[in-house]
Amino acid sequence: MATTKTRAIVIAAALIATAGCAKKRPAVLPPAPEGIAGQVDPNAGQNTGPGTGAVVPGSREDFMRSVTSDTVLFGLDMFDIDSQARAVLDTQAQWLQRYPNVRISVEGHCDERGTREYNLALGDRRANAAKNYLIARGVDAGRISTISYGKERPAAQGSDEASYAQNRRAVTVTLQ
Repeated sequence: MATTKTRAIVIAAALIATAGCAKKRPAVLPPAPEGIAGQVDPNAGQNTGPGTGAVVPGSREDFMRSVTSDTVLFGLDMFDIDSQARAVLDTQAQWLQRYPNVRISVEGHCDERGTREYNLALGDRRANAAKNYLIARGVDAGRISTISYGKERPAAQGSDEASYAQNRRAVTVTLQ
């Protein structure tokens, strides 16, 4: 009789402990990585004219249309701005000087190799290298924020050198 009661208590305690450990689904899921084929940008068309499809000057679409690219790539374990990155950032700086009220965020990314901590630090150095170049080209530092995603938001899925090369990047995102 006592063992039956003890078993019932142990089973009840185990059920309560298991229910308490259940993982809750977050209310808001983080945004998907950029550049993955087949995904739809939830903000697409947000800054275009009403029903005309026209690009509004100073909008994200205008930025993407006017600059060479929103992305600069880096070598393995590198965060220096090479000649290709300078050419891309020069077009971004020219566009940003035309629209002095537009703020941007520079996102630093890494490939999947390395520890999480190392890649977060490297992504931060890449984002700051791009930011500092834009500042040197006359963009107000107060308009630029940086964030490092490390290896958490790859542009290319895969574990080959081509994918790694696409994931070592800094991406400029306009903020509205």
